[in-house]
Amino acid sequence: MRVIAGSVRGMKLAAPRGMQTRPTADRVREALFSIVASRRDLEEAQVLDICAGTGSLGIEALSRGAAFCCFVEHDRHVQAVLEKNVEATGFTARSQILTLDCLKALRLLASQGRRFDVAFFDPPYASALYDTVPEAVGGLSLLADDGVLIVECAARNPLPERVGTLIKCDRRVYGDTALEFFMLEDA
Repeated sequence: MRVIAGSVRGMKLAAPRGMQTRPTADRVREALFSIVASRRDLEEAQVLDICAGTGSLGIEALSRGAAFCCFVEHDRHVQAVLEKNVEATGFTARSQILTLDCLKALRLLASQGRRFDVAFFDPPYASALYDTVPEAVGGLSLLADDGVLIVECAARNPLPERVGTLIKCDRRVYGDTALEFFMLEDA
């Protein structure tokens, strides 16, 4: 797995052994960032990477000019690989890694008044987090007014059209993987 574009283009990212993570395939990541680039400039964006795993999504955003990325990963073994990737790419100063349960991390960020232009959410496909995290992102006001939550899920299990204060504005399918884009209802 490599960074596709930007300042650290081509850099190889480490991945943990075994089935602890399911890194986003290069072709899906490339399509995802093409869609994001067509909608907004990542330059100086504040990014949130929930269930970050190896950090490939947040690191890709940083490589493409995002100002900052907060990575959330609860698994300490995976978090060690994430730290290694952030350090290897030289993005430590523009990053924060929270080793917490997703919902605890989101509540912490909300209590700090943090808001994000782009939020990625890529949990294991069978995760119950799909039922709670998207609603929490909107309900805790973690998105900027024109921010977007991008959820990677199994193509056969689409998320609802409305999740709390968020509405689905796009869905793209790549084989077994779907990317679903949510924005605040009033945006």
